[in-house]
Amino acid sequence: MPDTSAPTRDVLRIGNASGFYGDRFDALRSMLTGGPLDVITGDYLAELTMLILGRDRLKNPASGYARTFLRQLEEGLGLAQERGVKIVANAGGLNPAGLAAAVRELAERVGVPVRVAHVEGDDLLAARDWGEGVLTANAYLGGAGIAECLRGGADVVVTGRVTDAALVTGPAAAHFGWDADDLDALAGAVVAGHVLECGTQATGGNYSFFGEHDVRRPGFPLAELHADGSAVITKHPGTGGVVDIGTVTAQLLYETGGARYAGPDVTARLDTVRLTQDGPDRVAISGVRGEAPPPAVKVGLNRIGGWRNEVVFVLTGLDIDAKARLVKDQIADALAAPGVKRPPEEVRWELARTDRADADTEETASALLRLVVRDSDPDAVGRAVSGAAVELALSSYPGFHVTAPPGKGAPYGVFEAAYVPAAEVPHTAVLPDGTRVPVPTAAPTRVLEPVPEPPLPDPLPAGPTRRAPLGLVVGARSGDKGGDANVGVWARDPQAWRWLAHELTVEHLRQLLPETAGLTVTRHVLPDLRALNFTVQGLLGEGVAARARFDPQAKALGEWLRSRHADIPEVLL
Repeated sequence: MPDTSAPTRDVLRIGNASGFYGDRFDALRSMLTGGPLDVITGDYLAELTMLILGRDRLKNPASGYARTFLRQLEEGLGLAQERGVKIVANAGGLNPAGLAAAVRELAERVGVPVRVAHVEGDDLLAARDWGEGVLTANAYLGGAGIAECLRGGADVVVTGRVTDAALVTGPAAAHFGWDADDLDALAGAVVAGHVLECGTQATGGNYSFFGEHDVRRPGFPLAELHADGSAVITKHPGTGGVVDIGTVTAQLLYETGGARYAGPDVTARLDTVRLTQDGPDRVAISGVRGEAPPPAVKVGLNRIGGWRNEVVFVLTGLDIDAKARLVKDQIADALAAPGVKRPPEEVRWELARTDRADADTEETASALLRLVVRDSDPDAVGRAVSGAAVELALSSYPGFHVTAPPGKGAPYGVFEAAYVPAAEVPHTAVLPDGTRVPVPTAAPTRVLEPVPEPPLPDPLPAGPTRRAPLGLVVGARSGDKGGDANVGVWARDPQAWRWLAHELTVEHLRQLLPETAGLTVTRHVLPDLRALNFTVQGLLGEGVAARARFDPQAKALGEWLRSRHADIPEVLL
């Protein structure tokens, strides 16, 4: 057995301590004290986070970064220095230079001398006219700027908007001496970075088969990276959760699309990923092939889309449908009454039948009727809507009440993706001594093309079936990319894969998930992962910040799919 007690040059240990802005606060300390690491990373940014930071910046131009990162460093900075661990985080958000300065001030205050660098150039808001109301316009940078900062002697590197995997590709490139031509190695690091980026989702969090493991407090993941880009995903000894092929597969499918997983460093071929159980809580990733990155870089745009309000009416007991019709008609009349300038541009009702017949508690006897209104004019969703709901209190259906007092409405955001030539993005590494180093764009590049569907395994022989939930034989994980959703589905053994590959077609998915009717659905086949990945265009409207859907990030779309019934071969059950 190899000695894993201390870091070596041959293995780079990169841990994750944050999967989002607001993740477990003590994770940085726990990862630094739980076992050996070379680098610790933190992912603080998401599409919604960038909108939140954009609104912060409107109020205070000196803000725009994740402040919890600074509070974590008050203790973590000294621990990292004692252990020789580099810190790399995208907590800089819209103001990486401001965060770098704040880290230096913190280091001086706590008496920990560290060299701080930052990466900038992603903020393209002033570079062109992006359209009315755009608050943020940030390119997704790769890891080359991070690598330059680490080569320049940085102990702490903070960035703005980079790809989530860049937090791993940058340190790996610096450590192993990779350059832009080491496509397979970079692709392996991208895959490892994608597994790490969401923290405990790789160690049993949000996992379909959670009931088989103790996941009350899963530990954060780490990757043991090798010079060829292969890696082992694991976690510190004694921490909760589990790392197995299922948890790693689930995270690999999260928020991805086809076999080509593109980024500014490299396009990783997800259809080449091989996973092997390498021991308890150890999964080896190997075989990843890389291709040149695309010539254009993705730019995330966030703008204020308008104003939104919501009222949830509680309907209890008998005649639920009739009660819903009554209150809908009353609200419609109120919004069309004299004195109301006009109804809101968008009015949406949704009845969730959470009630049960002959229920033994009032709550389980009740259904929820949700009203959502949106408009470009705040007045159209404010007093007119909340007033109409309140004024029905004594003149509507029996048992009338709402879950919360109606408010005056709030702005909602819209996320859009644009693409610009990589050469137009001023990717810059600002070293600890202030030296500004331009980071060249990757060359050559390769235009993305779909991967033809690979051959499917032989179908299972015909035999008796039983009507049962899909989730008895498959796992799933789902998520969002702007207004699109993805749901990845994987089989746990070869027999189930032979059935799944032929059974779950696009047409069958539409039948199981009627909300996808009328939308473009694309199926991607990943045989080595025994997985299918579906992308559903437009399911989430204008993205999570617009909150156009009950589950605005499609987090539970996969679990809804697993709950649907199909004719499953008895041999699998």
